Formats: sequence, structure tokens, C-alpha cells
Amino acid sequence: MSEAEAKKPQESLQDRLAQVIDLLHRQRLVEQLAHRQEGGHHELVENLVHRQNLAELQRKLDDLHPADIAHILEALPLDDRLTVWQLVKAERDGDILLEVSDAVRETLIADMDDHEILAATRDLDADELADLAPELPRDVVHELMETLDAQQRERVRSALSYEEDQVGALMDFEMVTIRDDVTLEVVLRYLRRLKELPGHTDKLFVVDYDGMLQGVLPIKRLLVNDPDKKVAEVMATDPVGFQPDEDAYEAAQAFERYDLISAPVVDKSGKLIGRLTIDEMVDLIREESESEVLNMAGLREEEDIFASVWKSVRNRWAWLALNLITAFVASRVIGLFEGSIEKLVALAALMPIVAGIGGNSGNQTITMIVRAMALDQVGTGNTMRLLRKELGVGLLNGVVWGGVIGSVAWYLYGSWSLGAVMTGAMTLNLLLAALMGVLIPMTLARFGRDPAMGASVMITAVTDSGGFFIFLGLATLFLL
Repeated sequence: MSEAEAKKPQESLQDRLAQVIDLLHRQRLVEQLAHRQEGGHHELVENLVHRQNLAELQRKLDDLHPADIAHILEALPLDDRLTVWQLVKAERDGDILLEVSDAVRETLIADMDDHEILAATRDLDADELADLAPELPRDVVHELMETLDAQQRERVRSALSYEEDQVGALMDFEMVTIRDDVTLEVVLRYLRRLKELPGHTDKLFVVDYDGMLQGVLPIKRLLVNDPDKKVAEVMATDPVGFQPDEDAYEAAQAFERYDLISAPVVDKSGKLIGRLTIDEMVDLIREESESEVLNMAGLREEEDIFASVWKSVRNRWAWLALNLITAFVASRVIGLFEGSIEKLVALAALMPIVAGIGGNSGNQTITMIVRAMALDQVGTGNTMRLLRKELGVGLLNGVVWGGVIGSVAWYLYGSWSLGAVMTGAMTLNLLLAALMGVLIPMTLARFGRDPAMGASVMITAVTDSGGFFIFLGLATLFLL
């Protein structure tokens, strides 16, 4: 696929977003003009134009996939978002609620009454209902459960019984099961009688009469083998499978490693209870990636970019408060060397360079370590080797780039000793950044916290304070 072809869907989505925004803008503009008109036809003109704009906007929305509408809703301010949401057909509400982010979903559900929520969720599958249930009003959930048949109700309760980061919370109950003692021709006739196959069906699950998983029959084997063969002759007896209490992110890694599209979920006795599909795994990986980025910046949760000021402040204040404290510590470190700075003003101009390069290097190290930990590449057996490697990188970078900036300092201020101090301070601060870049995420993980949680904030605090102290301390010791 060419680069242009790869970008086409994204460009098309952005074009549609621009068209929706333009229609909303035109609607507001025409309404403002209509309000300024005088005469008996004022209300008639206003209503006619209003309906025309909404009808055109609704036609555009009807042509869009639920995921595209979700993207548009996330990109609109609250008032425009609710205007568009009201134009979406009721039968599509449930699919769109599943696609939008948690923060945006909260605003949409708040705009719906109980009747609308029930209508939107009534046709969803059990696993989809389980995804939405924690965010719905409790009385609506109870009423919704009453409308389900016994099997669906049990499936929803089963999915809700697991933590959100466990396989059981993500498994799909819609799957095709067959016996191993029938021929492939019988299986083909059985599939033809079905109205449709569940999404992402690349294999059929072979079970015995007690529901115990015996193996899987890939669709490609079903199609290319002799129809007279028995399922037992061509099925795979050692499929990659999962248990419902396993970590979902580890399952996602297995999907990536083995190029899976679907996989069985079995209980401890080996009974088939559901399946995992690639779409859920892709969503999980994306959410984990977004969460990691937010955590590194010290944000507590995903934030609606058009959320109220108060909500955004609550999401951000904790790590800003910590950052303020660390900045105050850094300022106190500088205060210890006020006398040195007064005697050699060049120190004030050069010390931010040492701190800034140290923070950048530390963030690079932390990013590599957090990624390695997410991929289970870091263990007790290779921690020291990894630490030595990062210290070596810091030492080499410090000598090279410290030498460069030291030479520049020598040239600008005519002091070779100042250049030497600059080189030494840069090298020591990059070594400190490498050390803390490894220790911070590993320490967080050891205490059961997300290794990315506020890591960039902490490493910046350490390298700022450490960089100032090292540079000003060396300058005081050797230059003054």
C-alpha cells in the first residue's frame, strides 16, 4: 500500500469532520441572521433554514461508520457535540457509545434519559453491555437486565465479575462450536444454515458433549480439505488459549506474537466459555498506550479536551503540585550558590543547559525502560546489565556533548577551566539521569504502581536539582 493510499481514510475522516463543523457554523450564522429579521415571516424563515441545515447534517451522519461519528463527537465542543448526538439515529446510539472515549461517553449518557439509554443498549451483545454497564445509571442497568433472557443475563454477570484488565472482562460469547466426530461436509451445511457468522471468525471451536474444548478448526482447513474427512482429522489440537482471570495485556501480547485473530477462553476445567477477538485486543493496546502517555505526564485519567475548566484542573493538579515542590527544591539548590553566581555571572547562563540536557536524556532512558517492561523484556536476571548499559550510554554522551558545550563555553567566556567544569558537570548529570531513568520505573513497579506514573515529572525534578547542584558545586570548587 502506498503512503497516499494509507493516508486516504484519515484525510477523508478529517474532511468529513470539517464538513460537520462547517454545517454547524452555518446553522449558527443563519440563526443569528434570522433573529435580526423583522416582519411576520421571521419564525417561518428561521424554522425552515434550521430544518434544512439539520437535515443536511443528518444525511452526512447517516453515511458515516459509528467509529467515524465517535471521532467527530470527540473533536467537537460540548454544545456542538450534543447537537450532533441528537441527530444520530437511535438504533446507532449503542454502537457509538462503545466507540467513544470514556470521558466523552460520560457527557453523552448524561444527555440521555432512561428510555433513550434502554433503547440504545437493548440490541447490544452481552460483552458490549458489560463494557457500558459500569457507566450507566444503576436503575437503568437493573431494568436492562430484566429485559434480557436467562442466558444473556448470565453472560453479562459473568463478564462483570472480572476486573477490567482481565481476559474475562473482554471475552466475546458469540462463537461457532462443532463436534469432532462429524464430517467437514456436515460442518459446511451447518454454516450455510446460519444467518451470519460472528465477526472475526477465522476458526470454529471443537467441543465435546460437555462443552470441553478439544481443538479448533481453522476456516482455511475447512475449505481446502476433502469434505468427507472428519473434523478430528484436520483440526488443530493445541490452540493458543486463555483463562478468564489472566492478564488481558499479556493476552494482547500473545495475539501480536502469534498473529491471532481469535482465541478460545476456557475455565480451569477446560470448558469453553468464550473467545477473544483481535478488535478487542487492538482497542486494549491503544488504551494501554494512551494511558502510558498520560501517566508519564502525570495525568490521572483520560481527559475530554473540551471538558470544563474545573474537571481539567482536578485531573492535573496533583502532579503540578508535586512539580511545584520539586521546582522549589531546585530553586533552593541555586540559592545555596548565590555567592558563586554573583562572582561569575556566566554560571547563570550555562546552568540551564546542564539541567535541560540531563532531563532530556533521562526521559529517553525512562521511555526505553517502560517500553521494555511493558514487553516483559526486563527481569531480575538482566537488571544490572541493563543498568550498566544505560550508564555507559550516559557516560559516552556526557563526554561527547559535554565536550562540545565545554568548548563553546571556553570560546564564549575565554576560560578553559569553565569549559572543563561544564564538560564534567554534563557528564555527571547524564550519568545521574541514566541511573534514575532505570531506577524510577523499576521502583514504581516494585511497589505495584504503573512504572510510567509521573516518571517524566520525577526524572525532570531529579536532573534539574542534580544538574544545578553538580554544575554550581564544581564551579565553586574549581573556579572560585
